[in-house]
Amino acid sequence: MLKVGLTGGIGSGKTTVAKIFEVLGIPVYYADAEAKQLMNTHPLLIEEIKLLFGNDAYQNGILNRAYIAEKVFNDKQKLQKLNAIVHPYTIEHGKKWMNEQHAPYAIKEAALIFESGIQGEFDKIIGVFAPNALRVQRAMKRDGISYEQVMERIQHQIDDDIKIRLCDDVIINDEQKMLVPQVLALHEKILQLSNQ
Repeated sequence: MLKVGLTGGIGSGKTTVAKIFEVLGIPVYYADAEAKQLMNTHPLLIEEIKLLFGNDAYQNGILNRAYIAEKVFNDKQKLQKLNAIVHPYTIEHGKKWMNEQHAPYAIKEAALIFESGIQGEFDKIIGVFAPNALRVQRAMKRDGISYEQVMERIQHQIDDDIKIRLCDDVIINDEQKMLVPQVLALHEKILQLSNQ
């Protein structure tokens, strides 16, 4: 089974692309959603987060996202520490999930594949790209956050021009080029590779 990474910056539309692959019967691991889940369920991870942020990090056993966001928003070191705690658990969980799949290929959808240095885990990496203005607009609408907050998040991600060169294949999600034909073409290409 081939292991495929699917990445792209905030607001690029990688989740939309992942959902199309799912419709084609391909299993998808959503790293962001799984990380959020683990932060609420994994006892060791919960302990580490409490050590970093104090007991206020959780309310009634649930991660206090507003409190954490406030703590890391203007403190790059705190954000790096949080990522350094959460990423290993998510990476381990993702590997275990990947090894349990029984399809020609499976996808791990994650924004920070290159940033977290896990690109070597994959046989192929697909990048989803959209113009910056469109990404900002989508993220503001989706997450209900300000322009400044989106730009802050973009700064924690590798520049798109560099990311495009690092990916094996690229899907353009600019609302001009149709997504489904691009995904179908890649799906066929990966199926052929998995049969070799």
